Amino acid sequence: MATALFLALKLEKPLLVEGEPGCGKTELGKVLSFVLDTDLIRLQCYEGLDVNAAIYEWDYLRQLLAIKIHEGSKDSDSLEAEIFGERYLLKRPLLQALLHKGPNPPVLLIDELDRADEEFEGFLLEFLAEFQVTVPELGSLRASQRPYVIVTSNRTRELGDGIRRRCLYLYVTYPDLERELEIVRLKVPDLDPSLSRQAVEFVQRIRRTDGMQRRPGVSETLDWANALLGLGGPELDEETVLRTASCLIKSAEDRHLFTDSIIRDLLSSAATEGQR
Repeated sequence: MATALFLALKLEKPLLVEGEPGCGKTELGKVLSFVLDTDLIRLQCYEGLDVNAAIYEWDYLRQLLAIKIHEGSKDSDSLEAEIFGERYLLKRPLLQALLHKGPNPPVLLIDELDRADEEFEGFLLEFLAEFQVTVPELGSLRASQRPYVIVTSNRTRELGDGIRRRCLYLYVTYPDLERELEIVRLKVPDLDPSLSRQAVEFVQRIRRTDGMQRRPGVSETLDWANALLGLGGPELDEETVLRTASCLIKSAEDRHLFTDSIIRDLLSSAATEGQR
């Protein structure tokens, strides 16, 4: 992961990060902006996302207000030049990244691109090639410094070859037990070390359970660790797991699967694994 990030920065290429939900793809962008001491600009993708919502829109209400105020006091050309100036331009994430004025290039996080339509993906391909957009009223706007770009995908649909060719690639999956335990102890340091290990071992067992439709990610492990810290229990038992299952189980089908006997088996298996 560190090498992929280094190469993306060195080669000035976007990094496409795919993997299981909740495994830290979005966190990667946040941490990169922190390490580089620069701004994080995030574009959250969704079905129906269009170019205007990603690049810019005009502040129509303020434009109408300006027309009313200056009507009669300015000629039409001057008024048009004013209301279609940058002052009335609402910069959305992609334009914010292009016009960023900080000392360091920003990190542009294009999150969950697989949720956006293929038409938007096609536009993004052009954007990543030129780092330039055209606003008809203002002309072409080009980045003064290329942003660092991270694109994430949960693979709800397959991204096109064009995006893949444009980017370096990284696949993120669930960490092994020791790495996940390290993450929990870093993020929830006040949780008893023994309970941290029990919790991580239990989550690792859940992920290997047959029939699970949605396996808990690292983000759910952290939520659960914080819940266990809040309850203050010394160790895991069936009652504690059932009371806090909402942190780990996120679908009705998995909740039906999560029976008392399954919980007992998981706790027993996790304890055995921990002793080994």
